Amino acid sequence: MSDIQTIAFFGASTGVGIAALKHTLLSGTRGVALCRDSSKLSAIFPDEPNLTIVEGNAHDVEAVSRCLRREDGQLVDAVITSIGAKPVRNRMSLTLDDPEVCQEGMKTLLEALNRLCSNRVSGSPYIVACSGLGTSRFGRDYPLVTLPLYGYLLGVPAADKRAMEDLLMVSKETFTIVRVSILVNGVTTKRVRVGLEKLSDTASRGRIRGCGLLRTLY
Repeated sequence: MSDIQTIAFFGASTGVGIAALKHTLLSGTRGVALCRDSSKLSAIFPDEPNLTIVEGNAHDVEAVSRCLRREDGQLVDAVITSIGAKPVRNRMSLTLDDPEVCQEGMKTLLEALNRLCSNRVSGSPYIVACSGLGTSRFGRDYPLVTLPLYGYLLGVPAADKRAMEDLLMVSKETFTIVRVSILVNGVTTKRVRVGLEKLSDTASRGRIRGCGLLRTLY
């Protein structure tokens, strides 16, 4: 068994995903990234020995399964999923060119893991799912001043991410859901507010294991 960890990435060609992938590779950890157009990541990481790029779609069980195995055949140590879709204007709100992209991606990921485990592939990857504000079940998780944004304009993306979270919460996997509000390019020197939302296991007999980072506000 290798001492070097391997992390699978879904949605690593832009945004949060590519930032996490860069830090992963800089630390010496191996990365396996699924990308619809492999040339995008190849251009950013030319000749990177610790990166394996798999071309395919995050809604394809076979493509996702190829990303979930380490070099020794076992399951990867962790999964970071930050897939998304392009925003599309719809009258007074925003929708997505694929309104169920996140929930379908999570269904595919969980199905791929179940298939591999059924085939006696060992391992238990820790899943980190990137979500967004407006998805909390315990009340408003965004500043009141942004109510028009999260409460109305971003209703479709929020519903998709909430459905994704629901799938993960009732699964048997160990996970963390990360909900961020405002992201910046690079390191910030401003004050950062962070909140934690811990999930009870009473409703699912111990099957829910995880927590969500609620706020990252500048």
